Amino acid sequence: MLGGQGIRLFLQAIYFLLIGRALGAGQYGAFIGAVSLVALVAPFCGWGTGFLLLKEVARNREAISRCWGRALGVIAISGCLLVGIVLLLSQAFWKGSVPLKVLLPVAIADGIMVRIIDVAAQAFLAVEIPRKCAEIYVILSVARTSAAVYLGLIVSSPTSVSWSLLYVIGTSAAAIYSIVAVTRFVGPIKLGLHLSGSEWKEGFYFAVSQSSQTAYNDVDKTMLVRFGGLQATGIYGAAYRIVDISFAPLGALVLTTLARFFRHGESGIAGSAGFAKRLLPYAASYGLFAAVFLFVASPILPKLLGAGFEQATVALQWLSPLVFLKSIHYFFANSLSGAGFQGFRASIQIGIVAFNIGLNFWLIPAYSWRGAAWASLASDGALAICLLGAILALGRREVISEDSRAIEPSVIS
Repeated sequence: MLGGQGIRLFLQAIYFLLIGRALGAGQYGAFIGAVSLVALVAPFCGWGTGFLLLKEVARNREAISRCWGRALGVIAISGCLLVGIVLLLSQAFWKGSVPLKVLLPVAIADGIMVRIIDVAAQAFLAVEIPRKCAEIYVILSVARTSAAVYLGLIVSSPTSVSWSLLYVIGTSAAAIYSIVAVTRFVGPIKLGLHLSGSEWKEGFYFAVSQSSQTAYNDVDKTMLVRFGGLQATGIYGAAYRIVDISFAPLGALVLTTLARFFRHGESGIAGSAGFAKRLLPYAASYGLFAAVFLFVASPILPKLLGAGFEQATVALQWLSPLVFLKSIHYFFANSLSGAGFQGFRASIQIGIVAFNIGLNFWLIPAYSWRGAAWASLASDGALAICLLGAILALGRREVISEDSRAIEPSVIS
């Protein structure tokens, strides 16, 4: 997984630099705005069936064929509905700032095709074949980087519209590859839509949790389009993209350990949190190193991206601590999910989203992208604290419950 993420890191850097230089801050801001808006609703495409697949197959591998077909069926139906919702939301909130010709391809790519890729990766993670999971995401990076090379070297006058079309073509090719790869492993696809009442509920919690996670990462960019303009969105989005790329090695660890969190969580929060405790020293050490490195290396960013991105240096310096904060709270969050407390995780993340939106409404109109950076730092810090508090509280409750069960037989005797 780390090798795969390393290849993706290299390809994403090329892809990012090519489109940044080709589009400029304003056009890049329009694309980032579209990506951010789609990211807010995309997790509801599939209704959490990918995580249901991961949880069920991690404990019973024979269920993979049924879960895979069900996930694809739900994605097909919900994806079409969510694309329509994104288009309506953009008209209501942005009033045409980002063209529909940009938004529609991005909605199809990230709202449907990437969901298929994610579920395919989760299928291989559930049976602990991380090599195939890494392969799928490398194919996605290769496809997008190829599209970016075509944009930068072949297209005479690159725009956000032309890039969005190339973006959806590359992403769709990777999605088709993913379907073929999983189908060859599990057999013919048997599409389904059936979810039990408890699965609808748990799938909703997974979708809300993932949507909340993307919301406090991306809602600031969506709001910047409205209150700060496309130029500010491009500057902030470029710096944030570097933070995301820097998190890639930790992303390998997060993905690889998901199935094991569910296994350790069968014994309760103590099991999943104990597993997280073993991982945190490595994750936090990398996060601290990456944060310091980004801060020191930030002056090179405008030289790589070209004119219009001069202020990206300061933006990256402000955002660099996010890598360290994410290296902690991702594992706290997975501890709750692994132990079956997805509802707790979702509730905390929804609260952080509300906190983040409130800060952005206050700070962005006054301080533009700097306000968005302050809101991001405050939100990720608050998330880590709240998740840790939930783990400690649930751990104490489990200990009290176990002590009570241990005392009852002696009292009766």
